[in-house]
Amino acid sequence: MTSTLWRQTVPSPVVYADAIHKSFGPLEVLKGISLAVAEGEVVCLLGPSGSGKSTLLRCINHLEKVSSGRLFVENELVGYRQKGSRLYELSDAEICAKRARIGMVFQGFNLFPHMTALQNVMAGPELVRKVSKSAAREQAMSLLEKVGMADKARSYPRQLSGGQQQRVAIARALAMGPRLMLFDEPTSALDPELVGEVLAVMRGLANEGMTMIVVTHEVGFAREVADRVVFMDGGVVVEQGTPEEVLTRPQNERTKSFLARVL
Repeated sequence: MTSTLWRQTVPSPVVYADAIHKSFGPLEVLKGISLAVAEGEVVCLLGPSGSGKSTLLRCINHLEKVSSGRLFVENELVGYRQKGSRLYELSDAEICAKRARIGMVFQGFNLFPHMTALQNVMAGPELVRKVSKSAAREQAMSLLEKVGMADKARSYPRQLSGGQQQRVAIARALAMGPRLMLFDEPTSALDPELVGEVLAVMRGLANEGMTMIVVTHEVGFAREVADRVVFMDGGVVVEQGTPEEVLTRPQNERTKSFLARVL
C-alpha cells in the first residue's frame, strides 16, 4: 500500500508519517516508515530492541531530525516549514511551541530533582505557556489528583518510588494540554509490582479519548487497551492490525517468533 493510500484509510490523522528514514551515520534505523494515527486512537508499537520504535517516537517530537520523508502532526510539518519545494527548519522557539502540543513520557522519569512533585508539574505551564502561578498550581494539583499523587505533592523525586515518579511525569506532560501523548517504554525501568499503577493511569487516559502512541513490551496492556498494534523489526513495519489480529493471529513469521518469546 502506498503512503497516499494508507493516509486515506485514516481521515484527518493526528499523526501522519510518510516514508520516514532516519540514519545515524552509516546506520539506518528507520527504513521508510509510513503510519497514520487517528484522533483518539491508541497505537502500541511492539518489537525487539533496536527495531526503531523509540527513534520513531523521538522523530515525531522532533527530538531527532528525520533523514528523509515527511512527518505531520495535526497537518503541520514537524520541525520544518515548506516553501515551494524546499524545507526550512523552524527556530528553537517555534519548535518548542509546537512540541508543547505533544506530551512525551520517557523510560527514565526525567523529573527535576530539586523540585517537588507539584513544582515539576507547574514548571511547563509557568515557563512555556506563561500561566500565572496560582492557575498553574490549581491545575497541577488537579492533575496530581488525577494520577493518584495529590498526597505526594510536596515530596521530592528522591522520596518517591519509581511508579510514583512516573505518574508525576505523566501529570507533568498532561499539564501542557497535549493533543497527543507519546510513551517510550514507560514501565521498563520499574519493579514489576509498580508497573500496574502506571498502566492504570495510561488506561484511564485511553478511556478518556487521548490520542496515544505507546512503545511497550507489556503485551497484556496492548491487548487490552490498543486500538491497533504495530509490530516493527529492522526499521520497518512488519505487521499491523487490531490486537486480536496481531497478537492472537499473527501472519508474519517474525511476529510469531517474537510473540513466542515474550508471551
